[in-house]
Amino acid sequence: MKVLKVILSGGGTGGHIFPAIAIANEIKKLVPQADILFVGALGKMEMEKIPNAGYKIIGLPIAGLQRRFTLSNLKLPFLILQSLLKTRKIIKEYKPDVVVGTGGYASGPLLKAAVHFDIPALLQEQNSYAGITNKLLSRKASKICVAYEGMEKFFPKEKILLTGNPVRQDLADVKQHKDEAINFFKLSPNKKVILVIGGSLGARTINLSIGVSLQKLVDNNIQLIWQTGKNYYTTATEQVEKFPDNNIYAMEFISRMDFAYAPADIVISRAGASSVSELCNIGMPSILVPSPNVAEDHQTKNAMALVDKQAAILIRDDVAQSTLIPTAIALINNTQQQVTLTNNISQMAFHNSANVIALEVLKLANYTL
Repeated sequence: MKVLKVILSGGGTGGHIFPAIAIANEIKKLVPQADILFVGALGKMEMEKIPNAGYKIIGLPIAGLQRRFTLSNLKLPFLILQSLLKTRKIIKEYKPDVVVGTGGYASGPLLKAAVHFDIPALLQEQNSYAGITNKLLSRKASKICVAYEGMEKFFPKEKILLTGNPVRQDLADVKQHKDEAINFFKLSPNKKVILVIGGSLGARTINLSIGVSLQKLVDNNIQLIWQTGKNYYTTATEQVEKFPDNNIYAMEFISRMDFAYAPADIVISRAGASSVSELCNIGMPSILVPSPNVAEDHQTKNAMALVDKQAAILIRDDVAQSTLIPTAIALINNTQQQVTLTNNISQMAFHNSANVIALEVLKLANYTL
């Protein structure tokens, strides 16, 4: 039988990388002998995360457009041209049956090269507001998998498939790990827990809000699992050292997110697409602080999709330092509000997204199981 060959591209942030890995894992589950290659951006986190997940990756010399004038912007047209030439070479040599893009700098050149050679291309748009690259690529894409209703305002309706966002497989039934997780983080089973996740690089406003409010958490007998990201980790470590016996833990990156979610009573998070999808699938009472530093303010739109259904609480970035922790303390002490948020956010979950998308990939490749 002919070997199924798939190229995936997703990177820049965990929000693009983890869905791509989830899709790849599901393809391998369906077709164990499938040959899967990733294409990413040199110097970005996918160049580490993808090999760690067991897949080959080729890096492109691509970068993003800076919002302010910088010398790097002057190099961008040359980097794009180099990346387009390199992706054409990859396509010609690898000869994929189908190409999948989950977002990130490398997705644009790769999918553009794929459609140039008439290779079927699948887009996976994670946000409720489509990015410019995906809107441009959608004209030639064969199928567009989306996580929110109403995306026909961005994409051709006949190409859209509502699938939800793939989430990490280790997040299924996280609550069954609660006792193990309590031991893992050295928590007290009798005290409430806040989990803070600001993304792989960290979230400045969330970190600042937490950092100045640690005493309030201690005063309210609340434990903290705090993923700071690499940019704030040193500062956070210094801050938590003042509370050595209060179960206040700061980590640069949490590798066992199933253990992090399991003991948490509430979660404070940015509103990136993957984070929102994880919270929906787990059914977590959540406070979302959308980043204002993203294209088209799409995190606010992601958050409002939940807030409009009373499935999450939104705190604006510009008022977070004064309101985030008081709101979190009020929520963690309001069991009825937690139940309402849990019930409503759970109804927004898609539990088989990776499988649905993987099956669509096989269909585009004309591969029969």
